[in-house]
Order: sequence, then C-alpha cells, then structure tokens
Amino acid sequence: MKNYEIMFIVRPTLGEDEIKTVSKDFEKVLTSNGAKVTNVEEWGQRELAYEIKDFKSGYYFVYTVETNDDKAIKEFDRVALISKDIIRHLITKIEKMEK
Repeated sequence: MKNYEIMFIVRPTLGEDEIKTVSKDFEKVLTSNGAKVTNVEEWGQRELAYEIKDFKSGYYFVYTVETNDDKAIKEFDRVALISKDIIRHLITKIEKMEK
C-alpha cells in the first residue's frame, strides 16, 4: 500500500453547499479509481500567502489516501488541474519510517 496526503484549495467565491459538493466530487474521483480515503480534514477558509488566480483566500482540505497503484492519484491530479473550482493542489507521498 502506498500512502499519500493531498491538500487542495477551493476558490472562496463558492457557497458552502458548493464547496462541500466539490470536496465530495474529488473524494469520489479517488474512491472510484481504487483508492481508500482514510482521513479528511477541512481546515476552512484561510488567507493565502500570495494571490493565486486573483484570490486572496481559499477553503483548504487535506485528504490522507491509501492506494495500491497511482491510478487514482494521477486521475485526481488530472481533474484538479482542469477544474475551475480548485485554485491549487499538492500531492505528497508519505514514506514509512523504519525503526
């Protein structure tokens, strides 16, 4: 199993229901491609360090994901890049530390 952490920022001009829909849709992209979402953290709206696509703030989400291959991760990356609702995303592979 490979573990990943995915952080993405949703544009702040959406309503609360629309933000939850975007989050659920991207969670569905992962699960429908064989990944298991083990943890979802909603950090809420935060100020950005610098403007991204003319936005000064955004809604932050962090997912912890387990998957056997990187099919789901590649699909999430592809869809996030073309989505107008996600202004930035970051995918990090979590390496297990040996004792």
